[in-house]
Amino acid sequence: MADKPLVQTTGRRKQAVARVRLRHGEGAITVNHRSLDDYFPSESQRMVVTEPLRLTNTEGAYDIECTMDGGGTTGQAGAMRLGVARALISLDSDLRAELKRAGFLLRDAREKESKKYGLKKARKAPQYSKR
Repeated sequence: MADKPLVQTTGRRKQAVARVRLRHGEGAITVNHRSLDDYFPSESQRMVVTEPLRLTNTEGAYDIECTMDGGGTTGQAGAMRLGVARALISLDSDLRAELKRAGFLLRDAREKESKKYGLKKARKAPQYSKR
């Protein structure tokens, strides 16, 4: 881990922020100093993270190191996918069209709506009582 990363990018989704570093290697993926299988126990979330690598046939070419902040597991997986896709583009701009067509370069801007005063949640009102 002492060698300098080839590229460092950021991916975001909901409240999650992923700082992704790519290095030449044999395909090891670490998230917050833990293996991918350990950090994301769900197979679907591991699949989401590795989608850009599978699409571009670069699965064993790079070691990925990621630092995660905030959010839940689904948001973190989406943030990491965006970070990995951005990192691949900065290494090889020819991959951009392929990744863009698959939708991996879109920042999912949906955020949680804030709570309003007098209501229980953003839109849920307390039960109405006529008497």
